Amino acid sequence: MNFQLSDQHRLVRDMARDFAAGEIAPHAEEMDRTKAFPKEILEKAKGLGLMGIVVPEEYGGAGMDFLSYIIILEEVGRVCASTCVVLSVHNTLFIGGLLKFATEAQKRAWLPRAAAGEILGAYLLTEPGAGSDAGSLKLRADRVAGGWRLTGSKSFITNGGVASHGIVYGRTDPEAGTRGISAFLIDMNTEGITRGAEEKKMGLNASSTVQVTFEDVFVPEENLLGEENRGFTVAMEILNAGRIGIAAQALGIAQAALDESLAYSAQREQFGTTINRFQSIQWFLSDMATEIEAARLLTYRAAVWYGEGRRIVKEAAMAKLFASAACMRAVDKAVQIHGGYGYTRDYKVERLFRDAKVTEIYEGTSEVQHIVIARALATGN
Repeated sequence: MNFQLSDQHRLVRDMARDFAAGEIAPHAEEMDRTKAFPKEILEKAKGLGLMGIVVPEEYGGAGMDFLSYIIILEEVGRVCASTCVVLSVHNTLFIGGLLKFATEAQKRAWLPRAAAGEILGAYLLTEPGAGSDAGSLKLRADRVAGGWRLTGSKSFITNGGVASHGIVYGRTDPEAGTRGISAFLIDMNTEGITRGAEEKKMGLNASSTVQVTFEDVFVPEENLLGEENRGFTVAMEILNAGRIGIAAQALGIAQAALDESLAYSAQREQFGTTINRFQSIQWFLSDMATEIEAARLLTYRAAVWYGEGRRIVKEAAMAKLFASAACMRAVDKAVQIHGGYGYTRDYKVERLFRDAKVTEIYEGTSEVQHIVIARALATGN
């Protein structure tokens, strides 16, 4: 058992840290204020292979392992949670779905373009009436000559307003429950697809989140992802990896909160001394650091095991559950340490506080993670 990063992983971490500090951090506050999608940053990310991190080199990707990818997400999330989730959805939910379930022909057609950043992916599962209960989705996928016709709507779609392609889930057998759902690869510019206005969100303001409506949208036969009526399994398998990505995002936000708190408490003076000399502040900082390190170990373990091809349903859920909770506690303490200043937009912790909450909600709420973990414990899986 080795708790040290390899030389290669340290190089990846340093590369991602330098990129985040040099190319993202100077613009993060402005992007949050203006709600500007990080288009220029993604253009620069292409040159480092960040649009196809785990895509094998034979398909034009960077060919990194999954732990390298998670380390990159953590470093990006440390400076801009919005950019982090854009990369996470594209690399994990979209590209990850292709890697795990696409045919060889689909991989050849889609992966090189995704890895090069020529296309940006989205993941279209959630609906207005189907959030945590993803199996109750209602978007219809009716069989027609040569493919299917999709009718319905998807909500809270990250990258939805800007993505060129995606994976969408529809009901191909109305009477079969979760066994009647199929997954499809979709060109988001297909006739009949309408994107709604950007959601007015608490945080992640530089990411795109919209409702997407399908009106008699034709999807050709060759765009079926996986087996017909097995789409729910596809969705859940992809989300397992996605949860590790969100754990990494939570880690980055939490680490940033600790970084800011350490710096601020070392220079802020009250009662004739810096506030980091007060026991209450020291306990805040030590709790933050301990929980972040525990979350990092859970997240890195899940990442390594996923990369080895192990079943990580429980481990991914544990990582997301603990990391998101640790993140929320860290940002809360960070604002408290900053006092009144932490409540203003002049300090980074205000943005971190707003960005953190969603890590307990999307890609499976914390309540859902509890259920997943409990089921795994009961079944021994």
